[in-house]
Amino acid sequence: MSGNFLDIVDDPYNDPAANRAGAGRRFVGVHFTCCDIYARVYVNREETAYEGNCPRCGKRVQLRIGPGGTDARFFTVS
Repeated sequence: MSGNFLDIVDDPYNDPAANRAGAGRRFVGVHFTCCDIYARVYVNREETAYEGNCPRCGKRVQLRIGPGGTDARFFTVS
């Protein structure tokens, strides 16, 4: 998936200040088909994307946050 990005919309009801106050880090669920495993992918420090890796093989995924995206919380990466 190198060079490919998926724009997603951040939850408009989710207050970023509340997340920093101990409500937990924001994440999406990802099914990595490369190793047939599910994992959480967390929002980066800049809050511009959800970034993570397959826990077995290390395949990288980046899901950008932006207007015109989706509000889905689960994704499949092949």
